[in-house]
Amino acid sequence: MKLEQIYTGCIAQAAYYLESNGEAAIFDPLREVRPYIEKAAKDNARIKYIFETHFHADFVSGHLDLASKTGAKIVYGPTAKPEFESLIADDGQEFRVGSYTIRAIHTPGHTLESTCYLIIDAEGKMHGLITGDTLFIGDVGRPDLAQALVGELTQEVLAAKLYDSLRDKIMPLPDDIIVYPSHGAGSACGKNMSKETTDTLGNQKKTNYALRANMTKDEFIKELLDGLGAPPAYFPQNVLLNIKGYQSLDKVMERSSTPLTAPQLKAMAADAIVLDVRQESDFVKEHIPGSVFIGLNGNFAPWVGALIGNVNQTLLLVTPEGKEEEAITRLARVGFDNVLGYLNGGMESWKKAGFETDSIRSVSPEEFSEGLAKEPKPVVDARKPGEYAGGHVVDAVNIPLDFVNERFAEIPKDKDFYIHCAGGYRSVIMASILKARGYHNMINVEKGFAGIKATTAKTTISESASV
Repeated sequence: MKLEQIYTGCIAQAAYYLESNGEAAIFDPLREVRPYIEKAAKDNARIKYIFETHFHADFVSGHLDLASKTGAKIVYGPTAKPEFESLIADDGQEFRVGSYTIRAIHTPGHTLESTCYLIIDAEGKMHGLITGDTLFIGDVGRPDLAQALVGELTQEVLAAKLYDSLRDKIMPLPDDIIVYPSHGAGSACGKNMSKETTDTLGNQKKTNYALRANMTKDEFIKELLDGLGAPPAYFPQNVLLNIKGYQSLDKVMERSSTPLTAPQLKAMAADAIVLDVRQESDFVKEHIPGSVFIGLNGNFAPWVGALIGNVNQTLLLVTPEGKEEEAITRLARVGFDNVLGYLNGGMESWKKAGFETDSIRSVSPEEFSEGLAKEPKPVVDARKPGEYAGGHVVDAVNIPLDFVNERFAEIPKDKDFYIHCAGGYRSVIMASILKARGYHNMINVEKGFAGIKATTAKTTISESASV
């Protein structure tokens, strides 16, 4: 038997490949399905089932394309109502994959249809539990995502269901089984996930706050909801794509991979967002006026989803040479299928056409420290509140990148100000959004707070805060 975790770091997502005796199953596949098909072919195995733990909010699943290409059956847990052919399992229903048994365990709470899959070997030993977003390493799934679709399902109601699911369905299982979650640190589907992507259930009972012994339901609900921010705007849209269906990725790739001349892109830019996915240092030096930077070298797709929001938004890409397909694929993972094409020849072709470029003023951490001492200016910190609480520039205003679109009024437009994040990626994203909205008075701090801490700039650190 082979059970392999296939982890995609940029969206902190884990799919699983199970193979036994020439049969295979895929759990929570990404939209690009070729790697799963190639794995099965290498093992001389037929993909028999595609198991979905729930209707995902943070990415578009590959279930439809994979079923179309392999003939595998799509399986959901109880109460799921997808608008395409699928098998809706009963609670406790079992499926055979080679010599292994897969048992569906209905665990509502993260969503109503959330279901875990227990892996049982040929001797009847419980090996592991694929938990989806019900149980993470160090955390559990947020219970507020179904509200956008089913209004009467409050986060408190779903949190109570999750408490029951954990204690009635998961915690009674053997301590030595391995927990295989769908996400790790960095995902917006939870708030306190570990960087580890597997663990034993027994260790999670000792270390995961949500599995604490003698924890009451009221205590669980309070701790789970405390500090839970609003989900990204694209989450409900991804859920609907996973329920209703979507266009084949092959067609999306074919349509979107259109090379455009500089004049063509310029003519189309009035009705689309020009998305620059190069390195932040390249964008700072020169970019197309009004373009938005979100670099491929960071958490690209989640930031696109969080900041652009509408998956139907038309996009034009500026990419490093040879990275066009990667950018389109990663956008499609979160449902952004309306890429109109990319700038053929990159910024060089734009400049050769004689078109204007823009830039962002940028300083080193040392220049920031010296400049702030000589002439104080406002400082905008684009990090998350927890990062800010762990240490920040004295008098800096914390405006997390996630909320830039809601907090423009707090950003000075009539005087220069500094902007920084942790390492330099998020501050350039925020600066590009501000520039596109008519703000041109920011000064980006290279290397972010990591660099600032090594200078003489005045910072404050709260010993009680977590970084």
